[in-house]
Amino acid sequence: MNLAALFSGGKDSTFSIYEAQNHGDAVKCLVTILADSEDSHLLHHPNLALTGLQAKSMRIPQITVAATSSDTKEELENLKVALSAAKKGYQIEGVLHGGILSEFQKTKFENVAKDLGLRVVSPLWQKNQSQYMRLLLDSGFEFIITSVSADGLDKSWLGKKITKDDLVKLERLSEKHKFNLSFEGGEAETFVVNCPLFSNPIEVQDSSVLWDGYRGRFEIVHAKIKDNA
Repeated sequence: MNLAALFSGGKDSTFSIYEAQNHGDAVKCLVTILADSEDSHLLHHPNLALTGLQAKSMRIPQITVAATSSDTKEELENLKVALSAAKKGYQIEGVLHGGILSEFQKTKFENVAKDLGLRVVSPLWQKNQSQYMRLLLDSGFEFIITSVSADGLDKSWLGKKITKDDLVKLERLSEKHKFNLSFEGGEAETFVVNCPLFSNPIEVQDSSVLWDGYRGRFEIVHAKIKDNA
């Protein structure tokens, strides 16, 4: 099936592309809605401007639409505009969605897709979170944490590239503080810097950390696609 991938640059939307391709689907383009603020209930926010580097490294064309409000209804209208362009420009038949647990998000996306005569494909839906996080690392996905907003996740996690040892720590923290290990509830956001889909990894060259004592963001100021050594 020809698909447009809803793409935020995080682990889930990127891994869903990997899974779809492994199952024989063709991801014809990426669709990225540039969220108006971090208050969005529907969209990923941190470092969206850098998704163009990931798209270039994956050699997949990208459609971007800038949201002008964090109102869910308006964000969905932005998404409809982008998917309409994808249907016209790339003859897509479906929408690739990287969600795992959010019924709210999945239902909203399904309604937009239905209006456009498109199917929604959700390869990660209701996966076991611990198994999924291990599968990410075993499959060669390298990602950093770009925001945290949950008890148990402090400033030290911002900008950290997650390893198998880190995952063990996260499992303990998620059990203690009762947050979703896969961060599906918005407890944290991620940015993929390398994976089997990339022709070259992304190198973060400059960054800043914002921290208010409870939640924070790792802002990528400058990054580039690394040259082959």
